[in-house]
Amino acid sequence: MKRLHIPILTAVALVVSLIESMIPLPVIMPGAKLGLSNIVILTCLIVFGFRDSLVIGVLKSAILMLITGAVISFFYSLAGAMSSLIVMYLVNKYLRKYFSLIGVSLFGAFFHNLSQVIVCAIMLKNSRIFVYLPILTILSIFTGVFVGLTSNYLTNALLKQKKYLYANRR
Repeated sequence: MKRLHIPILTAVALVVSLIESMIPLPVIMPGAKLGLSNIVILTCLIVFGFRDSLVIGVLKSAILMLITGAVISFFYSLAGAMSSLIVMYLVNKYLRKYFSLIGVSLFGAFFHNLSQVIVCAIMLKNSRIFVYLPILTILSIFTGVFVGLTSNYLTNALLKQKKYLYANRR
């Protein structure tokens, strides 16, 4: 099967990330973002699987680094994308009967923030950076719910489309 959705979804994730970086947040926290490109990653995880989501996450982080020139941000982006993807995959696979996509997204949002704080603590050699984690966790509840709701809507639409396409294939 051709994987034409990978470059398209990577481009969508990039555009969302670039637009998101232009949105000023009312929080005095360096590097804080809404995490809206996780909509693409979570939707892809459900519709196309882990491998495709992993490829999109890595490509998005690498290409974003090339576009912005922010090499340090690459490590934060990659760590956040990979940890949240792995956690969302595990929660969706093993705990789906207990958690909706909103719950899956909330787990992903928390681990995204946790991994980025860990990377920051390692880079700065300063564990006091963990003081930001509770604030980031509270903020991620709102964005995690939004990402989960949006992904749920997109997933349902894409799965119907995918089912229709395969049913009418000649």
